Amino acid sequence: MKKIVLALSFSFMSLFADNLKVTVSILPQKYFVEQIAGEKVKVNVMVRPGFSPATYEPQTSQMKLLSDSKVYFSIGVPFENAWLEKFENANRKMLLIDTSKGITKLEMSEHDHHEDEKEHHEEEKDDHHEEEHHENGLDPHVWLDPLLVKIQAKNIYETLIKVDNKNKVFYTKNYHSFLKNLDQLNMKIESKLKSVSKSEFMVFHPSWGYFAKRYDLEQIVVEKEGKEPKPKEIVELIKEAKEHQIKVIFVSPQFSQKAAQTIARSIKGKVVNIDHLAYDYPTGLMNTAQAIYDSYK
Repeated sequence: MKKIVLALSFSFMSLFADNLKVTVSILPQKYFVEQIAGEKVKVNVMVRPGFSPATYEPQTSQMKLLSDSKVYFSIGVPFENAWLEKFENANRKMLLIDTSKGITKLEMSEHDHHEDEKEHHEEEKDDHHEEEHHENGLDPHVWLDPLLVKIQAKNIYETLIKVDNKNKVFYTKNYHSFLKNLDQLNMKIESKLKSVSKSEFMVFHPSWGYFAKRYDLEQIVVEKEGKEPKPKEIVELIKEAKEHQIKVIFVSPQFSQKAAQTIARSIKGKVVNIDHLAYDYPTGLMNTAQAIYDSYK
């Protein structure tokens, strides 16, 4: 009996050791990979829960996992600008795959608080901020549109069957199932938001541009280039919120709520958390759709 248990134990350990190892930048990517690869792949996530992809610095333990990875799936978030080359140097056998390849990116949305351009230009030179590192000023938050995730899923799937062709049938079946689930998620969000009478919603960080474009919404952004708004900008935002009858300010848990709370008090509204980096991707997007719907009830 003891020999049988040991044999099973060694078999399990061998199976686990043989799993394809990949690394991703953010939690939603982990969800995408696992929808296609299931238990065949072990996923290492660089940006831990609660941290911002703008300034994240990987820990030693994560770099160790990276050294065992066959693939790194990037997505274009700011910390990659400083780290992707280091990742490549740490594991020269690792494939580096941009999962956003094939997606036409939007300009990073930064709501105009009617700030004087000359003053803004001088501040840019004196106070370079982490959030300005979006490559070419493009919005990296492509995963917040479920139909754009289908493009990311294709890039992931094609890479998996390239590096692990023996499991192609398994990956193919899961890939097509995932595409159907994304279509269904899109339809559910459309159904939820089609009766919303207004298009504007106010967010702290401009994460939701692709989501807004997909569902005919407009995000009004509180921060400017990653910085808390100045008092005169808050006055403008309060005025705009009142004009659009906005009663909810949406904030992701990775960011400060200070400015949002100030605006919310002035408009007799409230601050609501929506997480653009949630692992449970379908629930996260549906929760956001529900929160926007509820904000106009």
